[in-house]
Amino acid sequence: MKLISDLNPRSLVERSLDAVWHPCTQMKHHESFPLIAISKGKGAWLYDENGNALLDCISSWWTNLFGHANPHINEAITKQLGKIEHVMLAGFTHPPVVELSEKLSALTKENLGHVFYASDGASAVEIALKMSHHYWQLQGKPQKKKFVCLENGYHGETLGALAVTDVAIFREAYGALLQDVYTAPSPDARKAKSGENADDVARQAAKELEQLFEKEHQQIAAIIIEPLVQCAGQMAMHSPEYLRLVRDLCDRYEIHLIADEIAVGCGRSGSFFACEQAQIWPDFLTLSKGISGGYLPLSLCMTTEKIYGAFYSDQTQQGFLHSHSYTGNPLACSAALACLEIFETEQVLEKNQSRARDLADAFAWAKTDDRIEHWRQQGMILAFDIKRACLKNPSAFPRQMFSECINEGLLIRPIANTIYVMPPYILSTEEAAQMGKAVARALDKALS
Repeated sequence: MKLISDLNPRSLVERSLDAVWHPCTQMKHHESFPLIAISKGKGAWLYDENGNALLDCISSWWTNLFGHANPHINEAITKQLGKIEHVMLAGFTHPPVVELSEKLSALTKENLGHVFYASDGASAVEIALKMSHHYWQLQGKPQKKKFVCLENGYHGETLGALAVTDVAIFREAYGALLQDVYTAPSPDARKAKSGENADDVARQAAKELEQLFEKEHQQIAAIIIEPLVQCAGQMAMHSPEYLRLVRDLCDRYEIHLIADEIAVGCGRSGSFFACEQAQIWPDFLTLSKGISGGYLPLSLCMTTEKIYGAFYSDQTQQGFLHSHSYTGNPLACSAALACLEIFETEQVLEKNQSRARDLADAFAWAKTDDRIEHWRQQGMILAFDIKRACLKNPSAFPRQMFSECINEGLLIRPIANTIYVMPPYILSTEEAAQMGKAVARALDKALS
């Protein structure tokens, strides 16, 4: 019997365009910017169906920490396949989910000792929002059901997560479906005026947030923040001082702090959890993306003993009423455990300090380029902005830069006028240097 692919002579790209509706994509754009069919990956590299190599500069949408086809993670998943691929987590448990929960709790020094699992980042955010609101209900404060998000923040695209996302294109399309929220100023360090620094911007943003809390705290359940870097918000970076100030405000006004570490957690910011750099712990912390090393869908929400205890009761309706079919999937948890083992045995956070310096050296040219402003870096995230005056067609620039980078053998996905790199943690010094030179060449072509 012949396979459908044998009977159909059309290319994989043509078939994909007919059958697959791709995410965050205007499909018509693929008439001029064709899809790229990937056949395999190895280390920091992807290979298309023609054998062309692409350096994965953005970790395949910020997920891949230790390279494609990582032997250690492959082995862990294969070993787990021989035991149990999935079992429902309602009324059952299994070793990988228990071990992962214990290890994550230990990484928070037991401050966040209870873990609730889902599959994707937006779902983890939904869990945190619902859990916060339900907690206040159980405390006899049902009026505390509104949320605060930050200007330019992003937390996912399900309806609850999208409500606390401040991205205009989503608001315009789906605003009528969303809950009303309060939007507070971002502590984005790029706002600094002459003579100011990132701490000054953080303190001003916290001052304005305090005014909101003072007026509306009786109605506010929680504030949600991307610690240190608002990634989808053009890699806006802020001082840890903001997190410290917000933690104090939340304690004073009885408001939960949700740290969305889906993109910045798992070592991306320089510490395993970004919140560690502010020496604070939130009431809820969400992880996804890198937690499974980019292998399998997995997300989670961690919380405190106090919040967990509020749901502990003989009454079913007092339990947290939320579930996913693949909650705590054993294969995904095994991949996550393998990633944590790599962190432990290979001194990843220490080595990333050197890798971060390699990134800075590779893009040192951008600091003095007259077309560029706001060069910035936080751990294994480096970004800079192209000055608006240098863009002939701002709306077309991201696709043009993406295309020129593909021609240079790089996967780069600009956000508006922001170019960023967020590579896997296995990147060599030579690969970092190659990346920096190739981005410079691609930028010259995109702006010509």
